[in-house]
Formats: sequence, structure tokens, C-alpha cells
Amino acid sequence: MSTQLIESGIACLTMTGQSQSGDRHVVHPCPNGVMLAAIDGLGHGQEAATAADLAVAILTKHAQESMIAIVKQCHAQLRETRGVVMSLAVINALEGDLTWMGIGNVGGVVVRAAASASPRQEFLLLRGGVIGNQLPSLYASIIPIMRGDTLILVTDGIRSNFANVVNVSDPPQLIADRILSEYNKGLDDALVLVARYLK
Repeated sequence: MSTQLIESGIACLTMTGQSQSGDRHVVHPCPNGVMLAAIDGLGHGQEAATAADLAVAILTKHAQESMIAIVKQCHAQLRETRGVVMSLAVINALEGDLTWMGIGNVGGVVVRAAASASPRQEFLLLRGGVIGNQLPSLYASIIPIMRGDTLILVTDGIRSNFANVVNVSDPPQLIADRILSEYNKGLDDALVLVARYLK
């Protein structure tokens, strides 16, 4: 997918023996920018997919609200499901920043385009919990984002050292495909969402 703000790529894999994945993603317009999320419904199969689908619907419906308000909406409405873990990011083109939050084990990293950037990679702080079951204290962090910076969100079917393979000169879809191919654990659903900031 490509918009004026980002170019994105998505790669996903369903766990062997399951008819559908419990992992979902969101790339959706929001005030002054774009919302991105990687969502992992707890467990596998239909019930995990149902929880993840509901989370997607809530995120897109409430995209104009603050990140903390959106997560609280998800928590309230997912109580009757298995729940989800999720990392959520909002790129604000007006301010030139990225706000993000992680609940559970959906990893996130921003890889800087500038070779002189220090640090070159910034990792999302994850807080333990399950949306719909046990919500931690909510904390969103804000970092600057520059043209060419690349955001990557991955569910726990991807090994944690995935950022080692990222070449920021590659197209986002190629990055997503390569991470899925080389770093999927093979024991779970897996999803990789890559978004490059174009402004």
C-alpha cells in the first residue's frame, strides 16, 4: 500500500494445521496522519481470529481518538473474547513524530534512514498484559520521524533479532517478505508490517 505519507508492506503466515491466522494488521488514515497496528489474537484458529478482527474494527472506527482512549475501547469491547496483544503506532505528519505503544509481545522498531542517526534503531517499549483481560498502565511514547525512516511491527511468530536483516534502501514489501522468510519461528502465526515515512 502507498499513500502520500507512507509506503507499506505486509507479510503473514498461518500456523501449520490452522485454517486461519489470528494475526491482523491495520493501516488506516487518522487526523494529521496514519495509524498502524499489528494485532495477535491469543491462541490460534477461529477464536484468535475473531478477537483480532474485532480489534481491527474498533481501531478503524475510533481512529480519530487518542491512542490511550482507543486501547481502552478495545479492552472494554474485547472482554468476551480471548483478548489480543497489540502494538499500535500513529505517524503525525503535521508534527513530524510517531506515537507508539505496545501491550504484550508484538515487537516494534524504527530503523533510521540517516546513516549518521544515533541510535540507528529505536525499539518499542512493551508492557505485559492482554487487551480484553489484563490491561497494564497505559503509556505511549513519542519519537521524531524523518523522511525515509522505516517502522516495523512483528507478532511473536517472528524471532526477536529480525531487525538485523533490515536494509532501509529496500522497498517495504521486500523487507516484510525477507523478515517473514528468514525469521519466522514456524510454531505460530506470524505477521510483519513495514511502513516507510515518505514526507
